[in-house]
Amino acid sequence: MRLRTVVGVVVLLGTAVVVVRAQQSAQATAENYIKLSEQQWAEASMKRDTATVERILADDFVGLDPNGSFFRKVEELASVSKNEGDYVSAQANDVNVRFYGDAAIAQGSESWGKRNGERGRYVWTDTWIRRNDKWQIVAAVDVKVPEARK
Repeated sequence: MRLRTVVGVVVLLGTAVVVVRAQQSAQATAENYIKLSEQQWAEASMKRDTATVERILADDFVGLDPNGSFFRKVEELASVSKNEGDYVSAQANDVNVRFYGDAAIAQGSESWGKRNGERGRYVWTDTWIRRNDKWQIVAAVDVKVPEARK
């Protein structure tokens, strides 16, 4: 009887280790996807890459721009298709992702340059949700701040 108990505990612990490692692997994969997607969204306007924005933003997405105005996915797609900011460079920086089950908060900054020579930086927070095994942004807040000192 005692041997069965020991074997049962060993099997249970082994199963727990496998489950934890699988969860860690899935989270690492999701984190990499989110960080890459954040960079792709940063670059989307200058590339007029609406397909990337379509993939990244949920249909019920709502963002808050640096001027305090709300915008929806359809408005972001229109802006990106025209490169309304006239961006020539964009780089996501210092992206940090925290997970809460099927939700994740990504925070970072973005350095950018425009065709007219203007340069700037945003700091942002994006809320990601996993629905139907697909991670998408449902909310975003962008704040314009002074450029980082080197």
